[in-house]
Amino acid sequence: MTARRAMVDTAAPVSLTRQCELLRISRSSCYYEPVGEPAEDLALMRRIDELYLARPFLGSRRLSQALRLQGIMANRKRVQRLMRLMGLEAVYPKPRTSEAAPEHTKYPYLLRYRTIDRPNQVFAADITYIPMRHGFLYLVAVMDWYSRRVVAWRLSNTMDSGFCVAAVADAIAAFGAPTIFNTDQGSQFTDDAFTAPLLAQGIKVSMDGKGRWMDNVFIERLWRSLKHEEVYLHAYDTIAEARARIGAYIDYYNTERPHQALGYQTPDAFYRSQKMEDVARLPDVTRWPSTKATAISCQ
Repeated sequence: MTARRAMVDTAAPVSLTRQCELLRISRSSCYYEPVGEPAEDLALMRRIDELYLARPFLGSRRLSQALRLQGIMANRKRVQRLMRLMGLEAVYPKPRTSEAAPEHTKYPYLLRYRTIDRPNQVFAADITYIPMRHGFLYLVAVMDWYSRRVVAWRLSNTMDSGFCVAAVADAIAAFGAPTIFNTDQGSQFTDDAFTAPLLAQGIKVSMDGKGRWMDNVFIERLWRSLKHEEVYLHAYDTIAEARARIGAYIDYYNTERPHQALGYQTPDAFYRSQKMEDVARLPDVTRWPSTKATAISCQ
């Protein structure tokens, strides 16, 4: 509804009434100005996010109890509403009747028992909530599964599929198309606007099992590091500030923060070293042109 309302053009020669009819939205919605969340709810949302990050299996009932133990009075209905706004849900398996977008096609999880042994074999994407001083944003990141390198990211103030599609386009333009692209079953990722461009390029679409946060564990670890080492330490005043500071942290994560699982190399160094090993294994007649192309693609 939000995306369709944004398509209304008051300066167009077509009347506002006719535009609303074509877009199947009410005319009154064009005059609606959203009201931001009160400061008390924003503070509560941040605390819910901190608890959820530490214990992603907690649902609204247990989060409400956890908050009460900390002296924060919030009933379950309030916690449920804020969790929906933040895009959070407990990770335990749920009945399939509770899917947010049942009309969207769901794809099987393709990474179980699969050996991931090279960069650009699997990309994965996920969305998280970013608190600000007076509001909040959503962050999507695309990660190379093998090297843990963040290959693209975008910020948005809405949870539609548009900024996710843009992040994927950024990743593929900079690093090439992966063999498999993995996400969860969120409506942003099951939308045809997201999956169709992937399928058109011959990329296999993989989706986590319902409630299976471990299926995308590397991005979950990125969120934990990003929030504890950057986001929770600052209260961003503007989108520009959030974008600059998050961008600086992701650069640090890629190029300066060593990972034990990578032999204490950084994701960027591990990605580049493995790409150059791939080049070294090529026949001599193609090695030099391929080396040059690879060096450009890794910039």
